[in-house]
Amino acid sequence: MDFRLTPKQQALKEEFEAFFQEEAKRAPAGWTGGLFAIFEGEANWAYHRSVADKLAQKGWLSLPWPKQYGGQEHSYIEQLIFNEVRGYYRVPGVDLWGPQIVAPSILEHGSEELKQEWLPRIAKAEINWCQGWSEPNSGSDLASLMTRAVEDGDDFVINGQKIWTTGGHKADHIFLLARTDPTVPKHKGITYFITPIKEGVTIRPLLFMHKKHEYNEVFFDNFRVPKKNVVGKVNEGWYVTMAGINFERSMIGTVSELKRDLEELVAFCQQNQRNGRYLYEDPLIRQRLAQFDTELDATRQWAYYVAWVQSKGQSAAPEASAAKYYSSELTVRFANTALEILGLYGPLKEGSKWAILHGNFEDLCQASLGGVIAGGTTEIQKNIIAWMGLKLPR
Repeated sequence: MDFRLTPKQQALKEEFEAFFQEEAKRAPAGWTGGLFAIFEGEANWAYHRSVADKLAQKGWLSLPWPKQYGGQEHSYIEQLIFNEVRGYYRVPGVDLWGPQIVAPSILEHGSEELKQEWLPRIAKAEINWCQGWSEPNSGSDLASLMTRAVEDGDDFVINGQKIWTTGGHKADHIFLLARTDPTVPKHKGITYFITPIKEGVTIRPLLFMHKKHEYNEVFFDNFRVPKKNVVGKVNEGWYVTMAGINFERSMIGTVSELKRDLEELVAFCQQNQRNGRYLYEDPLIRQRLAQFDTELDATRQWAYYVAWVQSKGQSAAPEASAAKYYSSELTVRFANTALEILGLYGPLKEGSKWAILHGNFEDLCQASLGGVIAGGTTEIQKNIIAWMGLKLPR
């Protein structure tokens, strides 16, 4: 693989950079970026929706899709360039789930009717999605989920509970997994649904340890979903799920955000002294900063490799798992190292007059622990790498 950008890709990258530089200037007071910042107050949500509308007008929410469904027919490499630039400038505007998980699942497994109905709406940023996968007793072992869907005429009737539903309080649609056949092995009796949130759904907040409202629990009580809203085949939802989640796991947005964090940490070390000398003059600090710069660059190159494999029509499951595993573990190590360098000021939260860099690293340190779990734990990723990448026995 040649990691150099083509002239076309370089021009597109410069166009992305010009746009996001301007949009970053419009960020509301207190905006720090990050995956869940859009849920922190109405001003942040309005900022997210404003950028989303602009991205939709430019066709940038559907870069690699076929034009007949509202796409631009760019490559996955060009989609990755977009994700990287947006992550670096900490600009929102892309629904957490629609373009990156729901749309690829529909493109690969959905009927023509589903493609015609849903993809143009996702491309136009008309839908705010949430994910209905995890349950109180089904997290890493997602296939053990117990939410039931029973056929009734032209519908499925769904009963059960989901948990850790990011952004459920802002969503108007949900994509969810439910068990349609409890008599077969657990991976083979699951069906994938997409549906508006309507009567029969109750959403309750779950506050994270930093007291912010990002997560929710969702209850289904005789919730009816038309059969036409099944993605793929009934009882084959597990395979649809795996197709979508591999597009999430390259983690390039996380890598580019960390690159920005590292640049700010380096600048802080160049401008501040401890015991009469600048922090960057400390050889141990210099070594750690250089090490993270090297690791971030390696992680970035691997994310591009994942996109290259996907652009060849291959699944890239073990490659995507490797990207997710390494980048999430790297985030934890980087956040903790940053707090060590910042000393006693590092753990201070945003809002404290003594907080350094708006308390970004305190927030990153907490969020990074969840990142190791979300999207499949480190242990799950290692299993996928072993089974599918190294062909080791189960």
